[in-house]
Amino acid sequence: QVQLVESGGGLVQAGGSLRLSCAASGRTANTYTMGWFRQAPGKGREFVAAILWSGVITYYTDSVKGRFTISRDNAKNTMTLQMSSLKPEDAAVYYCAAKSSGGEYRDESEYDYWGQGTQVTVSS
Repeated sequence: QVQLVESGGGLVQAGGSLRLSCAASGRTANTYTMGWFRQAPGKGREFVAAILWSGVITYYTDSVKGRFTISRDNAKNTMTLQMSSLKPEDAAVYYCAAKSSGGEYRDESEYDYWGQGTQVTVSS
């Protein structure tokens, strides 16, 4: 079992930056891929970014490319999402997730573990 805890959410003005963190605990040896999803009110969870175990290969949804950066530190069992140039449409609850590999990384159903979510609010 793997436990994930997000932190770093809050209120930020449009154009500002925010750094989200995800701390993993438990049996994390097989969490080959980790990702971030977000959910706005009345919407389903949307894929944001993912990173493979090595930390070298990353994926981003088109709307955040060039603005968000995903990274991980396996020694510390942490993953981060550095968000810059934030827009009001980025406002959502952001979830940290992990999967024991398998290939697909954009589909929420592929992930095995989820954090509780952290709220990101962006004011205009």
